[in-house]
Amino acid sequence: MTTAVATGSRIIGTGAALPRQVVTNAELAERVDTSDEWIVARTGIRQRHIAQADETTATLAIAAARAALDDAGIDAASIGLIVLATATPDNTFPATATKVQAALGCNGGVAFDVAAVCSGFLYALATADSLLRTGMARRALVIGAETFSRILDWEDRTTCVLFGDGAGAVVLEAGDGDAAAGILGTRLHADGTQHDLLYVDGGPSTTQTVGHLRMRGQEVFRHAVVNLSNVLKEVLEDTGHNAADLDWVVPHQANARILDATARKLGIAPEKVIVTVDRHANTSAASVPLALDVARKDGRIKTGDLVMLEAMGGGFTWGASLIRM
Repeated sequence: MTTAVATGSRIIGTGAALPRQVVTNAELAERVDTSDEWIVARTGIRQRHIAQADETTATLAIAAARAALDDAGIDAASIGLIVLATATPDNTFPATATKVQAALGCNGGVAFDVAAVCSGFLYALATADSLLRTGMARRALVIGAETFSRILDWEDRTTCVLFGDGAGAVVLEAGDGDAAAGILGTRLHADGTQHDLLYVDGGPSTTQTVGHLRMRGQEVFRHAVVNLSNVLKEVLEDTGHNAADLDWVVPHQANARILDATARKLGIAPEKVIVTVDRHANTSAASVPLALDVARKDGRIKTGDLVMLEAMGGGFTWGASLIRM
């Protein structure tokens, strides 16, 4: 069943879920040749959440989705679309989104996964927004969920200290109301020529193994600052805004130095940048919705605020979305 074509969509609820176990840098240093001082100085990370055996991408996604539905004050039965961004699905197939759909009891609609690594939530948000505008559904759950700890090489101190697990979700609702509210503009990009800078060395089609994450950190850093600052400029130009108009920037939480460098390049005040990398580490597709939920729940992001979401990940993929909350 479809609904009338909408002029846009807006976020009406957010939610998050984190694994029970918190691992501090000091605890990590007991098993890896590293130190709290080394990790904080290079990344800003102080701790991360690590999934236990009974916690999967699906269970985290389900918990975040339920929290978002509660925040929106709506029933799961009204959800006609679920788009779940993840690079660590529970199974090669079916899509983890279908597990979420079954658990929530909102069967009969559309549910699928999106794979764009750390940019996944931005890709999923743009996809859901586009489908709502066509009348495919009236309400959608957009989720970023990851268990990156399952694909880390715990012998590689340059990568294993960077990542954590978690999930974040938003409820999108189609509307024909104020054209100045909701998702105002989005730009997405990809560059497959940079594959070897950030990838996983396994997969069902090549090695028939899960594989481990591999990254050339300095090269990724350099591309991230340039690509993110450029895509933010594109979205601002598309929507007729400038950096000074922004109330908040909610970036992918990869590295505190990337956040700082991107903000400086655009002339954005540091106090306008939502930072959760210190407590969550890099949770890939989950990081943007996790940070958005934190800033909404602690009262910083309010209704009417102009908020820029941005992310870059392996592929490379990157994007940004401007939202009036």
